[in-house]
Amino acid sequence: MKDGKILVVEDEVSIRKLIVFNLQRSNFDVLEAGEGKTALMLVKAEEPSLIVLDLMLPDMDGFEICTQLKENHPDLPVIIVSARGQDMEKIMGLELGADDYIVKPFNPLELVARIRSVLRRTRMESVKEQRNKIKSGPFNLEIKTQRIYKNGKLLKLTAREFQLMKLFLGRVNEPITRDDLLDEIWGLDYFGDSKTVDVHIRRLREKIEEDPSNPIFLKTIWGFGYSFQESVMEE
Repeated sequence: MKDGKILVVEDEVSIRKLIVFNLQRSNFDVLEAGEGKTALMLVKAEEPSLIVLDLMLPDMDGFEICTQLKENHPDLPVIIVSARGQDMEKIMGLELGADDYIVKPFNPLELVARIRSVLRRTRMESVKEQRNKIKSGPFNLEIKTQRIYKNGKLLKLTAREFQLMKLFLGRVNEPITRDDLLDEIWGLDYFGDSKTVDVHIRRLREKIEEDPSNPIFLKTIWGFGYSFQESVMEE
């Protein structure tokens, strides 16, 4: 299994071939482009893991390419490799969203090490982002911001309703008893009426269902409790 797909954007053939050789030897798939327009097309078609970008290209300025990449593919890592080594050039590249900046001439093995470092960091960030979100059907729940969206529209839920949705989306298609809901959401020391669950479910349905009286997501399991139906959502 390859360690990633790298797009090398460099118009000087000898330098590009040197980079490509070392990346292939280091277990990467490699794409090549000698100009900016070709690079942008390859990004859309091939979805590389990372771009190695020269600034001085025949058709487009590398800073312009970096700007377009970060606007259209914000999660795509970019490492700038350039003979332009002035501090202002580095600062500009990093402010435009580049993840690293290497000045020519450079050791190809250092470039490989920098690529691995950037990929490692961005993959860790991606895992953290995924852990912060729960997606099911039309619903997207963000744990960190305590927000939930249906078809991209923010739902205005109370804290308790959000907790219920978080629990349901984490256990889709699983019947959950009223007692379990009370223990999970209200706590083991809650001694109130279990009917409070039914009241909160009714209010939640009014916010997430098109027809609360005929719910397609949050189903009642008579004599038992409730179940959030993902299979229905995906039909």
